[in-house]
Amino acid sequence: MKTYKTDKSRELYEINKRYLTNGVASTLHKSPYEEFPIFIDHAKGSRLYDVDGNMYVDYMGGFGPMILGYANEELNDAVANQLTLGSHFAAPTVSLTQLCERLVDIIPCAERVSFESTGTEADMHAVQTARAYTGKEKIIKFEGHYHGWGEELRVSCSADTESALGPRKHPWRVLHSMGQRRAASDNVIILPWNDLELVKETIKREGNNIAAIITEPFICNSELTLPKPGFLEGLREITEKNDMLLIFDEVITGFRIARGGAQEYFGVVPDLATYAKAIAGGFPMSCIAGKAEIMDANLNASGTFNGNPISVAASLNTLEQLGRPGVYDNLNRITKMIVNGTCEIAEKYGLNIYCKNVGSIWLLQFGTGQPLSDLRDSYHMVDKKTYQFVYKECLRRGVRMHPLRGRSYVSTAHNEEDVKYTLDVFDKVFGMIKK
Repeated sequence: MKTYKTDKSRELYEINKRYLTNGVASTLHKSPYEEFPIFIDHAKGSRLYDVDGNMYVDYMGGFGPMILGYANEELNDAVANQLTLGSHFAAPTVSLTQLCERLVDIIPCAERVSFESTGTEADMHAVQTARAYTGKEKIIKFEGHYHGWGEELRVSCSADTESALGPRKHPWRVLHSMGQRRAASDNVIILPWNDLELVKETIKREGNNIAAIITEPFICNSELTLPKPGFLEGLREITEKNDMLLIFDEVITGFRIARGGAQEYFGVVPDLATYAKAIAGGFPMSCIAGKAEIMDANLNASGTFNGNPISVAASLNTLEQLGRPGVYDNLNRITKMIVNGTCEIAEKYGLNIYCKNVGSIWLLQFGTGQPLSDLRDSYHMVDKKTYQFVYKECLRRGVRMHPLRGRSYVSTAHNEEDVKYTLDVFDKVFGMIKK
């Protein structure tokens, strides 16, 4: 099995660094341990092709939006048709009305929707809506959860060490960027995830000052971690009893693990939910959905490109394709094939891994055969160095995964041939670990 040469990517990165901050347009276009990123020339279906002519079976999915794969012809046709009619009007359209109706029909918590352009904006909007509705200021956020890069919520998403998170019962707010003001998150309470008793203790201590709890339905943006049985249901019960809102950040899970997202998958319905990524199949759009009386809490959604007709056309077509019979069954089938095959190869070489899928999201962790409970577990249970080795060696052989978090995506374009290619690469690379 040959390994790739990527000399042109190296050269282009050196040029980029002269003009582009950090040489890339977004942080994880190059992971901290990579010398340079691969530069992509084009993509089709489940595969990417770089400037050196190399092919990659891709499981990054553009960080999640590409649920239909790359250059999906139906999606492209829908967008091209709208382009002939106009790209942006700063006015409502018939298609926007159609999309609103479709989203309210699909999303369990939705009676009203509102639009932004990015997941960060949607989460900021949801938190502000919760405060407007409740008249309270404090927000509970969990360690390891990412709710965009706004100053207030970008805290304790990760840390260099477990001790840097602070005491378990009273965690510190860990900042993530130079120039980020600590005062911006003064009304954010940080807690470890999956610990209902600690949530109850915190609410008792804080009194009637908490507007909402915001949570990913499972941790996606650090080492992937599922909710313990009853945890999400417990959050729903706690928030209802204490006159606070429950917000699901479904930026990743929405329309991906089920048509109705995590709400459908786990059977827990929040007061508000946020969406981005897969909602428009790779075009920029985000959405806030919730109960009518909450969404009508006198909060104005402002944004030049909110509900723009290009993204609306993309979203309508994406949701139409995802709503066809058997689509999610096939997504789950292909993803399960990868998971089962990966586990078999790991067993062949005596490797200790945890590999599991939630719908079309699958995770791969080395060093443990057991699920994590929270972010803190990842510091002593997960072998991140081995995962980094696997990522780099797979990339050199044409399989592209997430460089850091063990989280990968399957699209409707992935097929059994992609699975076979991937597992053949895994067999080669896992064997190198054993040696």
